[in-house]
Amino acid sequence: MIIQELNAIQKRYGYLPAEELRALAMRINVPLHRIHEVASFYPLYHLKEPPIVDVKICRDMACHLHGSANLRGNLEGYGHELDEKQIRVEGVSCLGQCDHPVAVSINDCVYWGKTEDQLRSLIRVAYQREPLPRQQADRSPLGWKIDVYGGQPNYDAVRKFVADRDADGVIKALEIAGLRGMGGAGFPTFRKWSAVRGATSDEKYVVCNADESEPGTFKDRELLRRTPHLVIEGIIMAGLVTGAKKGWIYIRHEYHDELEAFEDALQQAQEMGVCGDHILGSDLSFPIDIFVSPGGYIQGEESALLEAMEDRRGEPRNKPPYPVFSGLYGKPTVINNVETLAWVPGILKNGGEWYRDSGTNGATGMRFVSISGDVNKPGVFEVPFGQTVRELLELAGGVRGRQALKAIAPSGPSGGFLPAKIPANQLPKGFIEAKSLPADRDFDILDLTLDLPTLASLESMLGAAFVVYGQQRDMVEQALNCVEFFRNESCGKCVPCRLGSQKLVDMIGEMLARRFDRSRLNAVEEVSTAMSITSICGLGQVASNPMTSVLKYFKEDLNRYFSAAVAGHSR
Repeated sequence: MIIQELNAIQKRYGYLPAEELRALAMRINVPLHRIHEVASFYPLYHLKEPPIVDVKICRDMACHLHGSANLRGNLEGYGHELDEKQIRVEGVSCLGQCDHPVAVSINDCVYWGKTEDQLRSLIRVAYQREPLPRQQADRSPLGWKIDVYGGQPNYDAVRKFVADRDADGVIKALEIAGLRGMGGAGFPTFRKWSAVRGATSDEKYVVCNADESEPGTFKDRELLRRTPHLVIEGIIMAGLVTGAKKGWIYIRHEYHDELEAFEDALQQAQEMGVCGDHILGSDLSFPIDIFVSPGGYIQGEESALLEAMEDRRGEPRNKPPYPVFSGLYGKPTVINNVETLAWVPGILKNGGEWYRDSGTNGATGMRFVSISGDVNKPGVFEVPFGQTVRELLELAGGVRGRQALKAIAPSGPSGGFLPAKIPANQLPKGFIEAKSLPADRDFDILDLTLDLPTLASLESMLGAAFVVYGQQRDMVEQALNCVEFFRNESCGKCVPCRLGSQKLVDMIGEMLARRFDRSRLNAVEEVSTAMSITSICGLGQVASNPMTSVLKYFKEDLNRYFSAAVAGHSR
């Protein structure tokens, strides 16, 4: 496999020497241009020898709110003092440590919650070519409801299936539970498994998507650290029920602790005989392998992920066909998120009702949410669907610095921003009807119930990331930060996303520089509409949401960047 070979070379040398690429091409008998085609696409790879110290500072959402730009400037200055040529400091997209900002990677070692002085010391260690200390993450169980085995790898669901082979019962339990995809799309899990199970094919596959790269999202990180056995059992059950030949976990390369935890749990599962050949002495077999991503947010899109696994540039495919019919190597494939698979053992152990009835305020089920930004206690929380924003903020210790709440991002950058108060005249008719609200009353966002139908009726999205903004924040500036993320992470395959994301960044930048005339605001909406309609994948379709939500809800912040006379007239 080209990518795994490149990963090994990158790990051995710190970059991809030209002679190693030529040797690889000869060894696996592929043209050298194919090697370069792949190597030049992914951010993990360096085609030239990097400096002695390569520092990458997260620039997205939570880290941005906590001063990553200033930290970057200070460390750049420090690097110039030590050795301008051999110390490189630059920004990087989300490292998945949003609960302990600012996250920093030094020679691919990820650190979180470090002071500037501590980071300077680490840079000195790296510059002296000494081994960097590793920041170890806590793996201990936290007593979550999802952990039905109390931290022990019991694999009761696998044992039961080997005994009774009741695939229909498994599918029915998932249907009763109402378990949906927890990666953002929310597709019913039982339908996906049923489609692959019913597909006629000599080979089928299961892939666990652990490429958690959305800014503000880090809940899968915690599940992989603390309950990897649940994820493994979910993968195994998906394979056994659908008749798949093999399973993989596709994990981002920055998740060192999570990869190690999964490897340890997988080895234990193999020793227990619950995966691999002849599971528990039966005629059932289902091996699991690990695919380490070479980087890039776009790899979280399921078809781009498959392209990477097939040793191509990780660009999204046109759909249909969908992966359940033509996925990995053109075969029917189940692709589920880490959290989705981790809920499966509990549902099969306790019944679908156990999960379904855990919701509140009319919603069903449970979920994990990553909370970050302007809160006192950022972290990962296991909560019921239907919980209110007020209740979620209480879990996170309230808004930081005793600020009033200004906005929330209920799905990271993808869902845009919602204000603390939504004017009555801006509430969608469907939302008013669904909630039986008075047509003339503003809506307090603290009363918003967090479930998929409610957010959809509000013309927003519910994701795993929940980012909080205090009253002091400028939402135009925050929109620029989010749209820059999408611009930086666009794969460039389709024109609307490649050019549109850059155009949005340019226009918002002009606003902040007070060089953008109000009459041009319709151009922002036109670009946004074109991107949402014509982009191939979800990245381009949602990239404009941060700015369009500002246009809709945060007029005061916008007015600040136009002339006083015009702004006054608009009010």
